[in-house]
Amino acid sequence: MIGIFLKSAKVTSINSYGFWIQCGEEELYLPFVEFPWFEHATVPQICKVRYVSSTRLYWPDLDLDFTLESLRNPVASPNSTFHYDC
Repeated sequence: MIGIFLKSAKVTSINSYGFWIQCGEEELYLPFVEFPWFEHATVPQICKVRYVSSTRLYWPDLDLDFTLESLRNPVASPNSTFHYDC
């Protein structure tokens, strides 16, 4: 039997430091300091976000893909797609 996945993600607020996103029952804050890929994006680009699985979000206009765990804990996430150079 194939299950239907009906979770939605919605950006609820944006300011000059980052944005809030509602992911089901959970609301997360993504500061631009920790997520620089969004810093110069337009509001419509940030707001166009989709679940691609129960644990991943995708911003199609920016071609960005993050696990929920990497959004909750960006520095500590070993499965992050992105790596920081020190």
